Amino acid sequence: MLPYAPEGFFLSTPTREALQRGVEQGDIFQAMCTKCDEFHNLHVDLGFCKGIIPREETAIGITEGTTREYAILSRVGKPVSFQVLGFDQAGNALLSRRSAQADAKSYFMSALRAGDIVPAVVQNPSDFGVFCDIGCGITAMMRIDRCCISRLRSTADHYFIGQKIYAVIYAIDDDTGFIHLTGRELLGTWEENANEFRSGQTVSGTVRSVMPYGIFVELTPNLSGLAEPVPNIKEGDAVSVYIRAIQHDRHKIKLNILQTLPKKNRPQRLPYRITEGKLEKWEYFPGSTAVTYF
Repeated sequence: MLPYAPEGFFLSTPTREALQRGVEQGDIFQAMCTKCDEFHNLHVDLGFCKGIIPREETAIGITEGTTREYAILSRVGKPVSFQVLGFDQAGNALLSRRSAQADAKSYFMSALRAGDIVPAVVQNPSDFGVFCDIGCGITAMMRIDRCCISRLRSTADHYFIGQKIYAVIYAIDDDTGFIHLTGRELLGTWEENANEFRSGQTVSGTVRSVMPYGIFVELTPNLSGLAEPVPNIKEGDAVSVYIRAIQHDRHKIKLNILQTLPKKNRPQRLPYRITEGKLEKWEYFPGSTAVTYF
């Protein structure tokens, strides 16, 4: 586990003794934020006492105006990371999320390298990419084309707020400190995914592209097949498909669409093949244009 966990990935409310030690040692904890008061101080549930994060300690950039107030408001009902500044006369714990973020940011800039696999929590899926917390609320972004091999309309096709995921450090901007992620390398090669299926099976999938010559159906995030054209099918439809043939030598799968299915309320759990370690190179299949060097 990384020393700086994403908010909500690992959650264990600290004890009184741990918090008291944390004042001297600078330990980072997590607990649920229950309220943002009229002064934009965050209130944290510690069980045995109240925890208060003063507005100026809620996030990097709040005092300078480079972070929006929404970053404070949106933490209510969610876990927050913090360090303990001390205790006031009423016994309330005074906390700092900003200092926890500063420590995490310093660590990421010095220790992380391209190819490192990290846990993350989804903050906001959008049409162009998904924003993720990789530790203490530090944001990184995965472009939509780096999420998987399938052509997504929006990252919301596979991601939702609060989802626990894994990602690979793709690049770190030395000037801005912003971290870019990639995810498709963790979801398996063509062969690894195709080996989960057999000709003659009927399975479910999602329509990703409707072309005059056929319909591309996603079987897994890193594997699609081509079905013959049928009427009244559109992108995003859930369908059942019959697997006519799996051509391993050509890396192609031929399908027949049988019927449309009810849509699921939220994306399914991503089928990770790797969740830890470091990657040097990844290739979807030999000769594929989907190659990543780290």
